Amino acid sequence: MTITQLKYALAIAEHQNFTKAAEKCFVTQPTLSTQIQKLEDELDVLIFDRSKKPIALTDVGRKIVYQARNIVNEADRIQDIVDQQKGFIGGEFRLGIIPTVMPTLLPMFLKNFIKKYPKVKLKIEELTTEEIMTRISDGHLDAAIAATPLESDNIKERVLYYEPFVAYIPDHHHLKDKEKLKVEDLDLNDILLLEDGHCFRDGVMNLCRTIDETAEDHFQLESGSIETLIKLADEGMGMTLLPHLHTLDISDKMKQNLRQFEEPSPAREVSIIYHKSELKMQIIDALFNEISGIIRGAIAFSNVKIISPISR
Repeated sequence: MTITQLKYALAIAEHQNFTKAAEKCFVTQPTLSTQIQKLEDELDVLIFDRSKKPIALTDVGRKIVYQARNIVNEADRIQDIVDQQKGFIGGEFRLGIIPTVMPTLLPMFLKNFIKKYPKVKLKIEELTTEEIMTRISDGHLDAAIAATPLESDNIKERVLYYEPFVAYIPDHHHLKDKEKLKVEDLDLNDILLLEDGHCFRDGVMNLCRTIDETAEDHFQLESGSIETLIKLADEGMGMTLLPHLHTLDISDKMKQNLRQFEEPSPAREVSIIYHKSELKMQIIDALFNEISGIIRGAIAFSNVKIISPISR
């Protein structure tokens, strides 16, 4: 049994296809098939059910793949130990970022990070929290930036910053004359929300349910982007809530529609998250230090109440 064979097995389990797995592993399909056959012969079991389309794991195959992932991760840790000993910060690093953080945070740190750590090859994807958690657990992401806490035993979290919720209230709205809002002023039926799958939506809904435990999903208008929510609010469709960083670059006219909350302000916790195996920690530490250093100048809030990003 070899590490290479285990990596091939993981690739087949992921792609459910020998040809695609071979392409992913940069080997020919016959080479990959031969190595998997040798592995199965040695273990005297079938890992994959080749009669099914797409190819499926057998019952024992699922257990083997689970253990193989742990073994491959631990083998990768050896290279990590060497890199850390040499002070090397480089190599490929796969980073996921949730959609409501990506457009505001990425421009703030990416250019500086690339300049400071030119040997790191960042591969960045915009993903939902659910996709991020799955990919970290499966070993397909090295780390991610997401709203926390996530209550996952497999994932570690390091808080980068706390980002307050800010209300966007257009001229015609009944809350327009309030200088500062109370959470009790909110009505879930009057708030434009992001579509299902966004953790910021769940945070808003959880915030409103702290007022009314019986609140139901009566809203009818949802959108995939915060910019669209602002435009819909301007058209008289209601009010909306924004993450603080999204309010920094809007026009001066739009800023007149912003309202802060009374302290403690409702806020989301944004963290860098990674697998409990703690691989590539030197790059995770570099990202953490770069982002937290930059963000301190943009967010000075301290008296906040964290709203859960998990749908209740």
